[in-house]
Amino acid sequence: MTIEDKPAGRPSGAKRFRRALLGSFAVLAVIFASGATRARAEAKLHIVPVTATVTAIVGEAAQRSPDNLANNATFGLIDTDDGLVLVDPGGSRKGAAALDAAIATVSDKPVVLVIDTGGQDHRWLGNAYWIERGARVIASADAVADQRSRASLQFTMLTQLLGPALEGTEAVFAQETFEDRIEVDVGGRHIEIVHPGPAHTPGDSFVWLADEQVVFSGDIVFTGRLLGLLDVSSLQGWIDAFETMAALKPAHVVPGHGPPVDFVRARADTLDYLVNLRDRMRAHIEAGGDMIGSVEVDQSGFAHLDQFDALAKRNAQQAFSELEWE
Repeated sequence: MTIEDKPAGRPSGAKRFRRALLGSFAVLAVIFASGATRARAEAKLHIVPVTATVTAIVGEAAQRSPDNLANNATFGLIDTDDGLVLVDPGGSRKGAAALDAAIATVSDKPVVLVIDTGGQDHRWLGNAYWIERGARVIASADAVADQRSRASLQFTMLTQLLGPALEGTEAVFAQETFEDRIEVDVGGRHIEIVHPGPAHTPGDSFVWLADEQVVFSGDIVFTGRLLGLLDVSSLQGWIDAFETMAALKPAHVVPGHGPPVDFVRARADTLDYLVNLRDRMRAHIEAGGDMIGSVEVDQSGFAHLDQFDALAKRNAQQAFSELEWE
């Protein structure tokens, strides 16, 4: 009987050992890869104290990637006697886990409330992770409607940008919604959540902590980098939303993107840009300008902002599309 004709039987002890060893190595490789991914994502998150009880967790300004796990945004943390309030849950399941690990470096309290401030992926796609750990999630009804409307597009985009790092991410929405405003009390802290109208996305909200004069702006404020106008954005609505927030006269602004700043800087990087773009685009349209020429509208006063080259011309075209039909 040749070796080829030998009937199959149970593998020898040595073969079984080798197979088990290879299987163990494969499992370890997956574990190490997952751990390395989370470690890289944690490294992209910077802890910035704002007040004695408020912390900003600042992600990078660059595009979503397997390294940042769609946490290319700024998140907020409020310490209370009953646990932590997290402003925005992270841009994916693994992004939420990386956020959790970053939070653990400043507090051992659990996250008991998550506030979704809008419809972008980093404002809601980490919800499932926190709900499984006992957190309650609140968002405006308009934000949830926007999330439902764009979920498929967002998953398509993130599949391309994150690849396997998107694994485990689910479309899970807030358990509690509100229309224009809601007030919640958590562990001795009084928190107001206000949806002033459409801005970067249709359901954008800001979170107001009056006792410390801190506003968590969500995507109503970008600092240090150029904001982006989307096809779901409202240029004039964004200006109006900013002005509603500004009426509170916050001492500290934790933005949706970028480092925490004072109100003067928030206005300079966001409102001044929006007003400049609106006014110059109106003048361009009134002079008979078209979409092609819209990209030449002067935005040079904001060229110092990160991502300017990537976003300025697209913003101009989006502004033209909105203002053309005023």
